[in-house]
Amino acid sequence: MSGFPPKFDYKISLGQNFLFDEEVLRQLVAASGTKKGDRVLEIGAGRGDLTLALLAQGAVVTAVEIDQRLIPVLHERLGDAPDVRIVHGDIMALELEELMGRTLPFHVVANLPYYLTTPILTRLLKADFRILSVNVMVQEEAAARLMAPPGSREYGPLAVLAAYRGRPVAALRVPARLFTPPPKVDSVFVTLPFFKARPRIPKDEGLFFRLVQAGFALRRKTLVNNLVPAFALSRQQAVQLVTSAGLSENIRGERLTLADYITLADILSEALDGERQ
Repeated sequence: MSGFPPKFDYKISLGQNFLFDEEVLRQLVAASGTKKGDRVLEIGAGRGDLTLALLAQGAVVTAVEIDQRLIPVLHERLGDAPDVRIVHGDIMALELEELMGRTLPFHVVANLPYYLTTPILTRLLKADFRILSVNVMVQEEAAARLMAPPGSREYGPLAVLAAYRGRPVAALRVPARLFTPPPKVDSVFVTLPFFKARPRIPKDEGLFFRLVQAGFALRRKTLVNNLVPAFALSRQQAVQLVTSAGLSENIRGERLTLADYITLADILSEALDGERQ
């Protein structure tokens, strides 16, 4: 482990659970579908093991790492590679448009810090740049939330956004014992190739995103009760909107499909536009 401190102090606060198994890393890269010459954003490069596997595949990698202590390690291990750029920073604070550009397509491949899984995935799934796919190592619980069907306990905004972008697949299960230090649960590598052309796009995407978030704001409340404060509606207006979408006024947000959310977002958009005129 060239350049890696023998008694490295892993920071649980940064979600540092590193995967060193070269064969598993090769399997992850293969599952991601990245090919020679593909641009890749790697989030949480750690000491560069996944980065090396991506480079071996021929990818052109932008490796982001938040821990300053690991930047010298990355430079030592990857510094001579022509197709890698090492970036010290917090992925939630970096301007992705500046980092990757708006017009050139890229894949995301990452062993995500578990404490930031939902915020990072939400940001990527809402992004309007040319992401080709999102391929992430996450804990089992997060994988379940990404792939959950409507009406299930795990179904929430993450599942709706994932379905809006593509069809997530659990490509590989990775036991906790393969990580250093081992987390408390096993992990799953989820691949999500983005649709080249989404089957359906809402009229106002920003409003759609707001609606999805509002739908799950309080799970024990009906969708109508969640819409009233989220969009400054009267109860009568909220009921009319929901029933206009062909839904029961007593339905809860976790029962709506992606298509339901898009339909309701379009109806809500027209209603709000009518009020402004």
